[in-house]
Amino acid sequence: MLFSVINTYLRDRYASLQDLCEDLQVDRSQLEDRLAQAGFVYNPAQNKFW
Repeated sequence: MLFSVINTYLRDRYASLQDLCEDLQVDRSQLEDRLAQAGFVYNPAQNKFW
């Protein structure tokens, strides 16, 4: 579910993962680590997790 919510926010509200993390006051490395545990990696060119 986290994967889906983050990708929706990236698609609809934020130009980058950094923008999302700053606005929502989320630690970027913790978010990336959490999603990496589920097999997802951030792609900055596409601005989404795969």
